[in-house]
Amino acid sequence: MADTLEIRWHGRGGQGTVTAAKVLADACLSGGRHVQAFPEYGPERAGAPLRAYNRISSHELRMHCPVLHPQVVSIVDATLLDAVNVTEGAKEDAIFIVNTSRDPQEIRKKLNALPTQKVFTIDATKIALEHIGRALPNAPMLGAVCKVTGLVTLEHLLEDVRKSFGKKFSQKIIDGNLEATRRGYEEVKEG
Repeated sequence: MADTLEIRWHGRGGQGTVTAAKVLADACLSGGRHVQAFPEYGPERAGAPLRAYNRISSHELRMHCPVLHPQVVSIVDATLLDAVNVTEGAKEDAIFIVNTSRDPQEIRKKLNALPTQKVFTIDATKIALEHIGRALPNAPMLGAVCKVTGLVTLEHLLEDVRKSFGKKFSQKIIDGNLEATRRGYEEVKEG
């Protein structure tokens, strides 16, 4: 991992995108790193496009602004590929992780990704429906981001998901999120 890793998340209000950024930050924080996680909302909430950001570093973070040149771009809602410029400012060696059932090569073309950029896909919505019962793709996307970046191990991530969700939800929902996170980690595909 680079000394500081910057991640930009693209999602819609109500999909758990902000929660995913916060859980990732918690997992990295408990692993001894310095972290930031913060959202950027539009005027509306549910269904409206939003961005969330992570900065993860081995040293103290003094920068407090949106991530303008992300190394990792996590697209929680593939409809945003047609609505928002998700590649804006992405580094030449950026990694894109997209929630879609489509093939990574097809998404690579849609993104017009550079040869030096990597594109991964995961059908996070399908996984969420199977394990959570609702189209909340944040847990599988979190698993995919951790697998692709190597920021934390699956075991460490699952422990932080358990802690994060354990305060608010029933055991059934916690178990569903844990399994969805595990599958996101295991099923992410590179193109």
